[in-house]
Amino acid sequence: MKIIVLAGGLSPERDVSLISGAGICKTLRERGHQAYLLDVYFGLPYDADKLDEVFDLPDAGLGIAEGIKTTMPDLDALKKSRPDQSDCYLGPNVIELCRMADITFMALHGSVGENGKLQATFDILGIRYTGPNSLGCSLSMNKLVAKQIFKMSRVATPRGTSLNRQTKDTPLDELGYYLPLVIKPCSGGSSIGVFIVHTEEEYLDAIHQSFDVHQEEEVVIEPYIKGREFACGILAGKALPIVEIIPKDGVFNYENKYQAGGAQEICPPVSLDEKTQKKMKRMAEKAFRTLRMDVYARADFIVDDTDGKFYCLEMNGLPGMTPASLIPKAAKAAGLEYGDLCEQIIDESIKARYQ
Repeated sequence: MKIIVLAGGLSPERDVSLISGAGICKTLRERGHQAYLLDVYFGLPYDADKLDEVFDLPDAGLGIAEGIKTTMPDLDALKKSRPDQSDCYLGPNVIELCRMADITFMALHGSVGENGKLQATFDILGIRYTGPNSLGCSLSMNKLVAKQIFKMSRVATPRGTSLNRQTKDTPLDELGYYLPLVIKPCSGGSSIGVFIVHTEEEYLDAIHQSFDVHQEEEVVIEPYIKGREFACGILAGKALPIVEIIPKDGVFNYENKYQAGGAQEICPPVSLDEKTQKKMKRMAEKAFRTLRMDVYARADFIVDDTDGKFYCLEMNGLPGMTPASLIPKAAKAAGLEYGDLCEQIIDESIKARYQ
């Protein structure tokens, strides 16, 4: 198959996306596919009448994933470095190459890649793509909307509220929430912009950071639950083995997620009995269905240290797909190697929408 692996973009998770895309592209080429790694934002300046050659270029576009750092990218600097300085999110020849491909493998994380906008665009243009549909991506990306749907569907999730730029100065005591709290962006991933606050001073600083530094439009406020973190991947509607995440310093933040040794990941978890694991898997599948998702995704859970209850925190529509990411690790525990996982995602995407 001719496959464009679409990665990069202007999300804070850009670099993680490039690593995911490089791993996917390499394994697909090893399996005989004509795969090419393409940055959705920078595109590929190339003669229009020679675009078909791109699928056979020996470097497969993998050069864009070299020299990736574990710190967040400078998005302003990236914008300034774009040669054409266009205000269009899609770079040169992105649409053309995706239309020429048999399918586009979505290796994007965060913002436009994961919020359903690009999927909806591709639906209109007749471009075939992998991963959840546009509606599932849209519903899952907005943490407050997902939380409201979970509550209506009886998927256990922490209660929460939100603030926007107009209401950000609302006093904490008027919200009906009490410290400690979690402050996080309404739409975002990789734990970027997530704050755990124990004092009113920390709370005010987190709100300032969210709206003024991170330029959020809306933030979610939840009670802080001290507990153990777990992830449950879903593939074709069925739960994969659960992964327990033990961060080295207690917080599964951006650095701990993507630095070697930042967290210990145990699959299957030894700290959960079989009965609890089955319940968590069933809840992950229910969360997947209730958000109208298909193909694959990943549900994140926390188990409260005080009473052992577990809660679904969120659903990730395009979770990390580096060979060391949680979904590939869970798939391997289920007997599915990384390359097989990539091909099954393609097969399931075709079954879900294109047959």
